[in-house]
Amino acid sequence: MTWKIQAITSELTGQEIGIDRDMLVGRHQSADIVLQAAEISRKHAAFLLKDQALWVQDLNSSNGSFVNDLRIEHETLLKEGDIVQFASLKFSVLAPAQKSAAVTMESTEVVADPKVMQPEVIPATEQPSEAVAVSETEAAHVEEASKTVAQQMNEQGMPSLTERDREVQVSRDGMPQQVAIPKPAPIPQGVDVQAQPEPQPIAIEEPISRVEQVKEEQKNASIGLISIIALIILAIIAWLFFK
Repeated sequence: MTWKIQAITSELTGQEIGIDRDMLVGRHQSADIVLQAAEISRKHAAFLLKDQALWVQDLNSSNGSFVNDLRIEHETLLKEGDIVQFASLKFSVLAPAQKSAAVTMESTEVVADPKVMQPEVIPATEQPSEAVAVSETEAAHVEEASKTVAQQMNEQGMPSLTERDREVQVSRDGMPQQVAIPKPAPIPQGVDVQAQPEPQPIAIEEPISRVEQVKEEQKNASIGLISIIALIILAIIAWLFFK
C-alpha cells in the first residue's frame, strides 16, 4: 500500500510524493524526501508506516511540524484530507489508491456467407484428365500425411508391439525375465553415504531503519550536551571554592 502527499504551497504546488515505507524528511541530501528550504532542518521529520496506516513524527526540528495547524511533539496518525506542514511547507494527505482492474471481453459472431463458402461443383464427366490426375496426387499426399508415426514405422520394417511382446518372457507373477539391470557405480572408500552434513546457521542482519538511527543520534547528542554542561558547572564550583 502506497500513501501519497501533495504539495499545496510554494513552487512545489501540485507535486505528489509516494510513501511506501518509513521515510525521512529534511534538507540534507541523505533524506528520503529532500525539501530545499532554509527553514527546514537537516533531519526535520519522518513518515512511518504501521499496519498500512500512515504516521508522522517530528524529529526535534527548529521550526516544528504540524498536522491541521496543530504542532506535534509525538507520533501522529494521518488520514485522508489531513494537512501536514513542515515549517511553512504544507502537504495534503491522499489515501492510497485501491487497485481494482475489471477486464471485460466482448465476443463477436462471424456469419459466413454461404455463397462464398460453398465451392462450385463440377460434374465428373466435364472435368479434364489433368484435373483428375492432380486431385489423385493430392489425395495420396493427404493419405500419407494422415498416417501415424507408428504406422509409418511398421511399414518401414519396425516390429509391432505384439511381436516385441512375444520376445519377452514373463513369469507366473507377470514379471519380465532375463532383463538386464545396470549395476550402480562403485562408492569410493572412506565415503560415508549415510552421513549428512549439519546445517550451519546463517546470520541474518536486520535492516536498520534510518528513522531509528536518527533517534539514536539525537539521544547520544543530548547525553553529550548534558555531560558538557555538568563539567562546566563542576569547573565553576571548583573555581569558586579555591578562589
